[in-house]
Amino acid sequence: MKYLVANWKCNPESIAAAKKILSGYAKKIKKSKSTAMVVCPPFCYLQNAKEILKSRTAFGGQNCHWQSGAFTGEISTAQLKNVGCSYVIAGHSERRFNFGEADQIINKKIKTAIATGLTPILCVGETREQRIDGKITEIVEAQIKEGLKDVDVTTTPIIIAYEPVWAIGTGQACGVDEAKFVREFISNAISDKIAVLYGGSVNAQNAAAYVKDAGFDGLLVGTTSLDPEEFFEIISAVAAIKPKSKITGQ
Repeated sequence: MKYLVANWKCNPESIAAAKKILSGYAKKIKKSKSTAMVVCPPFCYLQNAKEILKSRTAFGGQNCHWQSGAFTGEISTAQLKNVGCSYVIAGHSERRFNFGEADQIINKKIKTAIATGLTPILCVGETREQRIDGKITEIVEAQIKEGLKDVDVTTTPIIIAYEPVWAIGTGQACGVDEAKFVREFISNAISDKIAVLYGGSVNAQNAAAYVKDAGFDGLLVGTTSLDPEEFFEIISAVAAIKPKSKITGQ
């Protein structure tokens, strides 16, 4: 199974614009048995996404809280589940660095998501400074170890998304060989049965290489997913890749 996850982040600014993107998706995207497509719009557009896309894709939250109740501005895993989400992103670098989310907080979110019946997509990745210092695997390993603490990865559906921080939204995508090295490191460190995605300046030109050549099980696509035409090009490029002989990510 290959995965294509569209993370809209805090975009767009109006319902009309969101519906336009979703309508663009609806014209192009068809339900696939070989590729799981997950759309993660802002919470306020999830209902619109369900109404327009119906069963063409799965849906996910961009974030969650591990409790419900007196937590103004948050959204619980139960709320996401009840609005139709099957996935939730946890530990995105923008949450880590802009909102100070530590690995311990991310771990709580992941465990609660699993208990609620959501598949967490744990984001890991190094900054440019950490990369220069040669700490890529050290950082990635620590984020995975702490993020998945007390989680049985052999029986629980988990997805890992490798997103080098320095590549996110910069147009400077990670080299395929370097990304492959990290992908293999992650699989060896945890399990080759866990799906590992690549994210960070993914576009229609480089998407296929990360799956075919670097061995990733799919992609976490940010800003580019706001353009239905280019996102469909990414979907088509990945869908055209023949399945690997060894099934991963299931």
